[in-house]
Amino acid sequence: MEHRTGTSRVQSRGLALNAFMQGVYRWMGAGLVITAGAAYMTASSPAMMELIFGNPMLLFVLIAAELGLVIAVSAGINRMSGTTATGLFLLYSALNGITLSAVLTVYTPASVVSAFVVCAGMFGAMSLYGMTTGKDLTGWGSFLFMGLIGIILAMVVNIFVQSPMIDFVVSGLGVLIFVGLTAYDTQKLTRMGETAPMDDATALRRGSILGALTLYLDFINLFLFLLHFLGQMRE
Repeated sequence: MEHRTGTSRVQSRGLALNAFMQGVYRWMGAGLVITAGAAYMTASSPAMMELIFGNPMLLFVLIAAELGLVIAVSAGINRMSGTTATGLFLLYSALNGITLSAVLTVYTPASVVSAFVVCAGMFGAMSLYGMTTGKDLTGWGSFLFMGLIGIILAMVVNIFVQSPMIDFVVSGLGVLIFVGLTAYDTQKLTRMGETAPMDDATALRRGSILGALTLYLDFINLFLFLLHFLGQMRE
């Protein structure tokens, strides 16, 4: 009887984990599709590009709105309904696509596609590693966070210095940091998924949305650093 009970618990944890992680990747994928669509439609409209990037105040408002949405979802997820959390995440994805549309006008289409393919491969490999490795990646957290702070400070400094070498190093380090964060965050989400409440659809949806936002941000930042590192600018 005890053996059967133990087996049942393992199976329940496995089902909970599968349902949770499927939700995470499904909503993350939906967010990326919306971002790509919004970026393409905005970049294809000269009027929209002029409205957004010709108006610094509007661009600032959009970026502030994105930051506010990330904070709202991350900090207030437990007080939201599943529908509200999903709507805010998808709204953020759309706004992010609008502000990232400039990338499509700066880099060649081939560079964008190549960076995306490389990013997808690296992200997939590291996410799989984070999900399956028996190694505890908790210790990576503080190291990666300090590295992230470091590259943000270096990027701010380089606004004034305009050093190609700093730019190159920051891009390379950014790739490494977000590769590491992908594995770290995936393992953290996997452990969350093992205890996901299968009998609480709202809590399961909220957890999936928070996980989707986390991995979405890892993917987008990895893509941008790869594009900056490897991409070819339009002439």
